[in-house]
Amino acid sequence: MKSAEHHAPVALFVFNRPEHTRRTLEALQRNGLAEVTPLHIFSDAARHDEDDTAVHQVRKIIRETEGFASVTLVEREKNMGLAASIIDGATQLCRQYGQVIVLEDDLLTAPTFLTYMNAALDRYRDIPQVGSISAYMYPVDGSGAGSDTVMLAHPMSWGWATWADRWALFDADGEHLLQRLKDTRQLKRFDAIGPGGFERMLRGQIAGQNNSWFIRWHASLFLAERKSLAPSRSLISNIGLDGTGVHCNEWLIDPFAVQLSDAPIEVTSIPMETAPAFRHALNRFFRRSRRLRYINALYRLLPTPLKRVISRNRNSNAR
Repeated sequence: MKSAEHHAPVALFVFNRPEHTRRTLEALQRNGLAEVTPLHIFSDAARHDEDDTAVHQVRKIIRETEGFASVTLVEREKNMGLAASIIDGATQLCRQYGQVIVLEDDLLTAPTFLTYMNAALDRYRDIPQVGSISAYMYPVDGSGAGSDTVMLAHPMSWGWATWADRWALFDADGEHLLQRLKDTRQLKRFDAIGPGGFERMLRGQIAGQNNSWFIRWHASLFLAERKSLAPSRSLISNIGLDGTGVHCNEWLIDPFAVQLSDAPIEVTSIPMETAPAFRHALNRFFRRSRRLRYINALYRLLPTPLKRVISRNRNSNAR
């Protein structure tokens, strides 16, 4: 078995959700390569006094974490927010290790997650057209992919990895990115990729309506003409779309819910273009998820007692 020096470090970003953090860590500990993986946990500080108890509970959990090659804790003294914390942490670990795997506190990983990520980082390290490795895949039929992995025109934020030279492409200035998209007449194509809506997200970041690191990462890779590798079956499940996260609203219907892949993902060299059958499956999913977005938005406008009744009925029908 390789030493920890040859395995990519994991940067885990946590804040004020102790139960989500515990489940995320337990899933990561079950990974076959956990014991040879350096884990760096970045714990953000409380924003307000009401965050104090939850932040202390999270820090108690992470201070007791075992099962990895090493566990390094970075407990922020002041609240940085997720975007600044991820940018700082990814930059730090890329500088130290030359690569990084990034997780947040609401992501359950399949037991083969670390194996896949390290294999993909190794295979595509010297292929500059690939800018990012993703571990999540939308709930689509992967049989049309033609292999265990696919190339996408956009990265994903739920369990991802990159190398120092690609992370150096990251431009934190959203206004600069928007201007470059306009100058190169690529804004319309950028907005139409994948699930769409990226122009609005970027403009929202510039206006201070969101503080998304992801939209700036996506725009940076798009302008550099870099693709993202993803598995055809998901190795990540997001348990945070329950209204508890700073950036996650409560969802009535979660279109992104997946079953984690039981089988390992074989990482091979594949074409840079997505197979047509898989692309069609993705497009069908994106159309459905856009419709559900409106249903979820209406649900969030309902009074709390009515939402509780709807939730109880859905849970009883699911049994």
